Amino acid sequence: MGDLAASRAGGHLVAIEIDPGSLSAHGFMEAERQTAIHDLIAENHFSPGGRDGAFNLRLSIADKKLVLDVSDATGTPVVRHILSIRPLARVIKDYFLVCEGYYEAVRTATPHRIEAIDMGRRGIHNEGADVLIGRLSGKIDMDFETARRLFTLVCALRWRG
Repeated sequence: MGDLAASRAGGHLVAIEIDPGSLSAHGFMEAERQTAIHDLIAENHFSPGGRDGAFNLRLSIADKKLVLDVSDATGTPVVRHILSIRPLARVIKDYFLVCEGYYEAVRTATPHRIEAIDMGRRGIHNEGADVLIGRLSGKIDMDFETARRLFTLVCALRWRG
């Protein structure tokens, strides 16, 4: 079995959609979102309820909650999870603050300073991944890299309120 086939064993995402009405106006998130979707489709472990197979994921915001709609590869609904954003709100706010500082630093700071800010950004990103893994425990099994990329997509959503 080749590396790609091995990464596709078990549950995995084959398509990701973000509700256009839920997308953030933060300009720098567009590139982050595109990269996260590309990387997620290329390699991920995503198993709703311990199921194997290929899955589609649609992310949106409804009533100030994160909505994850999971369907099989044919589009048949599998499960919907609705999560409070409270456990993620602080991490998302911190992530945006650090990202804004990072993108400003790229224009003016020394490479050493940029690297230090990027390390902080990665640390907050990891914290967001940990929160997602915890919030989805027992609902959706995913590896850490999948959770990191999913956190990026959650940050790409517009949080109202």
